[in-house]
Amino acid sequence: MKVRILVLVLIFTVFDCSMERPTIFSENALNDELLTVDDRTIRLAEVLNENKGKVIFLDIWATWCRDCMVGFPEIRALQKEFPAVDFIFLSVDKNPAAWRKGVQKYNMQGQHYFIKSGWDGPIGEFVRLNWIPRYMIIDEQGLIKLFKATKAGDKKIKAALL
Repeated sequence: MKVRILVLVLIFTVFDCSMERPTIFSENALNDELLTVDDRTIRLAEVLNENKGKVIFLDIWATWCRDCMVGFPEIRALQKEFPAVDFIFLSVDKNPAAWRKGVQKYNMQGQHYFIKSGWDGPIGEFVRLNWIPRYMIIDEQGLIKLFKATKAGDKKIKAALL
C-alpha cells in the first residue's frame, strides 16, 4: 500500500500540469485592476505596455510578509547591478492603506501598485500564487522569461536579467 501511494505521489509530481511555464499573461490577468500610489486605477496590461521595450523585474509582495522584507536588500543590490531594468512591485496587502504605509516605510525604488483583486484574483490565479515574495522577469518583448522565483537571491533571477 505504501509503495502505491509513493508511486502515485511521484507520478503527480512528475506530470504536474502546474509545471507549465507560460510566456505570456492571460487576458484575465492583463485586465486585472491595480491601484496606483496616486489613487488611479490601471490595468496590468497598461503597466506592462508602459514598460514595453525594457526588461521588467516583477515583485509580488505584502507588508505583512517577513520573507518579502528579507529579500529587499538583495533587490536593492539587483537594482544597482541592473540599472536599466524596470522594477515593478505589486502588493497583495489586505488594504491600500497598509500598502501605502509599507511603500513609504521600506522605500523600495520602482513602480508600486496595489492588486485590487488581492491574492486570489486574476493575477494571483495566473501566477499560481501560493507563496510570497514571488519574482518574475519579463523580457523586452513582453514575454515572461522567468515565471517563478521565491528568493531574491535565486540564481535564475540574475541569469534571466543578463
